Amino acid sequence: MTSEPAFLGRGWAWPPSFGPGGADVAMVAGSDDVAQSLEIIFATDPGERVMREAFGAALTRFMFAEIDQTMLTSLRGAILDAIIAFEPRIQLDGVDIVESSDTPGLLTISLHYTLRGTNSRYNLVYPFYLREATAGALAGHR
Repeated sequence: MTSEPAFLGRGWAWPPSFGPGGADVAMVAGSDDVAQSLEIIFATDPGERVMREAFGAALTRFMFAEIDQTMLTSLRGAILDAIIAFEPRIQLDGVDIVESSDTPGLLTISLHYTLRGTNSRYNLVYPFYLREATAGALAGHR
Protein backbone atom coordinates (compact mmCIF):
# COMPACT_ATOMS: atom_id res chain seq x y z
CA MET A 1 0.00 0.00 0.00
CA THR A 2 1.54 3.31 -1.06
CA SER A 3 0.85 6.49 0.83
CA GLU A 4 -0.19 9.60 -1.02
CA PRO A 5 2.05 12.69 -1.04
CA ALA A 6 1.77 14.89 2.04
CA PHE A 7 1.26 18.02 -0.07
CA LEU A 8 -2.28 16.84 -0.87
CA GLY A 9 -3.19 17.54 2.72
CA ARG A 10 -5.06 16.02 5.62
CA GLY A 11 -8.19 17.26 7.31
CA TRP A 12 -11.45 16.40 9.02
CA ALA A 13 -13.67 13.94 7.19
CA TRP A 14 -16.87 15.28 5.69
CA PRO A 15 -19.34 15.06 7.22
CA PRO A 16 -17.52 15.30 10.53
CA SER A 17 -17.69 12.20 12.69
CA PHE A 18 -16.28 11.51 16.11
CA GLY A 19 -15.03 8.47 17.99
CA PRO A 20 -16.43 7.12 21.26
CA GLY A 21 -16.85 9.90 23.79
CA GLY A 22 -16.05 12.52 21.15
CA ALA A 23 -12.32 12.16 21.75
CA ASP A 24 -11.27 11.37 18.17
CA VAL A 25 -12.17 13.10 14.93
CA ALA A 26 -12.30 11.08 11.70
CA MET A 27 -9.62 12.33 9.30
CA VAL A 28 -9.04 12.01 5.56
CA ALA A 29 -5.91 12.60 3.52
CA GLY A 30 -4.66 12.70 -0.04
CA SER A 31 -7.11 12.17 -2.89
CA ASP A 32 -10.00 11.57 -0.45
CA ASP A 33 -9.33 14.97 1.12
CA VAL A 34 -9.42 16.59 -2.34
CA ALA A 35 -12.70 14.87 -3.30
CA GLN A 36 -14.34 15.90 -0.04
CA SER A 37 -13.02 19.44 -0.50
CA LEU A 38 -14.75 19.62 -3.89
CA GLU A 39 -18.04 18.48 -2.35
CA ILE A 40 -17.70 21.11 0.39
CA ILE A 41 -17.06 23.82 -2.21
CA PHE A 42 -20.22 22.81 -4.10
CA ALA A 43 -22.34 22.67 -0.95
CA THR A 44 -21.21 26.06 0.39
CA ASP A 45 -22.52 29.49 -0.54
CA PRO A 46 -20.33 32.57 -0.19
CA GLY A 47 -20.89 34.16 3.21
CA GLU A 48 -21.44 30.88 5.07
CA ARG A 49 -17.86 30.47 6.29
CA VAL A 50 -16.46 32.65 9.01
CA MET A 51 -13.24 34.39 7.91
CA ARG A 52 -13.56 32.97 4.36
CA GLU A 53 -16.62 34.85 3.23
CA ALA A 54 -15.93 34.38 -0.51
CA PHE A 55 -15.60 30.58 -0.18
CA GLY A 56 -18.11 28.42 -2.06
CA ALA A 57 -19.62 27.85 -5.47
CA ALA A 58 -22.98 29.58 -4.85
CA LEU A 59 -24.88 26.77 -6.56
CA THR A 60 -28.06 27.47 -4.57
CA ARG A 61 -28.69 30.50 -6.77
CA PHE A 62 -29.71 27.97 -9.44
CA MET A 63 -32.35 26.36 -7.22
CA PHE A 64 -35.75 26.31 -8.91
CA ALA A 65 -34.24 27.66 -12.14
CA GLU A 66 -35.55 26.48 -15.46
CA ILE A 67 -33.16 23.98 -16.97
CA ASP A 68 -32.05 25.43 -20.29
CA GLN A 69 -28.76 26.04 -22.06
CA THR A 70 -28.27 29.44 -20.42
CA MET A 71 -28.70 27.97 -16.95
CA LEU A 72 -26.37 25.04 -17.70
CA THR A 73 -23.71 27.40 -19.05
CA SER A 74 -23.99 29.63 -15.96
CA LEU A 75 -23.82 26.60 -13.67
CA ARG A 76 -20.71 25.31 -15.45
CA GLY A 77 -19.12 28.77 -15.11
CA ALA A 78 -19.86 28.89 -11.36
CA ILE A 79 -18.27 25.46 -10.94
CA LEU A 80 -15.17 26.40 -12.94
CA ASP A 81 -14.73 29.70 -11.06
CA ALA A 82 -15.06 28.02 -7.66
CA ILE A 83 -12.57 25.27 -8.51
CA ILE A 84 -10.03 27.76 -9.84
CA ALA A 85 -10.41 29.92 -6.74
CA PHE A 86 -10.56 27.27 -4.01
CA GLU A 87 -8.99 23.98 -5.13
CA PRO A 88 -5.45 24.53 -6.45
CA ARG A 89 -4.52 20.86 -5.98
CA ILE A 90 -6.33 19.81 -9.15
CA GLN A 91 -6.27 20.49 -12.87
CA LEU A 92 -9.82 20.33 -14.18
CA ASP A 93 -10.00 18.16 -17.29
CA GLY A 94 -13.73 18.40 -17.91
CA VAL A 95 -17.18 19.14 -16.49
CA ASP A 96 -20.28 17.32 -17.68
CA ILE A 97 -23.74 18.31 -16.49
CA VAL A 98 -26.58 15.94 -17.36
CA GLU A 99 -30.27 16.26 -16.53
CA SER A 100 -31.76 13.08 -15.10
CA SER A 101 -34.48 11.49 -17.20
CA ASP A 102 -35.77 9.57 -14.16
CA THR A 103 -35.77 12.26 -11.46
CA PRO A 104 -37.21 15.68 -12.31
CA GLY A 105 -34.99 18.53 -11.13
CA LEU A 106 -31.85 16.42 -10.69
CA LEU A 107 -28.66 17.40 -12.47
CA THR A 108 -25.64 15.12 -12.30
CA ILE A 109 -22.39 17.08 -12.28
CA SER A 110 -19.41 14.96 -13.31
CA LEU A 111 -15.92 16.35 -12.80
CA HIS A 112 -12.89 14.85 -14.48
CA TYR A 113 -9.67 16.06 -12.89
CA THR A 114 -5.99 15.35 -12.44
CA LEU A 115 -4.20 15.78 -9.12
CA ARG A 116 -1.35 18.21 -9.65
CA GLY A 117 2.04 16.74 -8.88
CA THR A 118 0.89 13.12 -9.15
CA ASN A 119 -0.81 13.04 -12.58
CA SER A 120 -3.43 10.71 -11.08
CA ARG A 121 -6.81 11.10 -12.74
CA TYR A 122 -10.12 11.04 -10.88
CA ASN A 123 -13.83 11.48 -11.45
CA LEU A 124 -16.31 12.96 -9.02
CA VAL A 125 -20.07 12.73 -9.48
CA TYR A 126 -22.10 15.31 -7.56
CA PRO A 127 -25.90 15.14 -7.57
CA PHE A 128 -27.44 18.61 -7.64
CA TYR A 129 -31.16 18.77 -6.85
CA LEU A 130 -32.85 21.87 -8.25
CA ARG A 131 -36.23 21.07 -6.75
CA GLU A 132 -36.10 19.25 -3.45
CA ALA A 133 -39.74 19.79 -2.56
CA THR A 134 -42.86 19.13 -4.58
CA ALA A 135 -45.97 21.28 -4.84
CA GLY A 136 -47.90 18.63 -2.88
CA ALA A 137 -45.39 18.68 -0.04
CA LEU A 138 -45.58 22.46 0.16
CA ALA A 139 -49.39 22.62 0.08
CA GLY A 140 -49.72 21.87 3.79
CA HIS A 141 -47.25 24.64 4.82
CA ARG A 142 -48.30 28.26 4.86
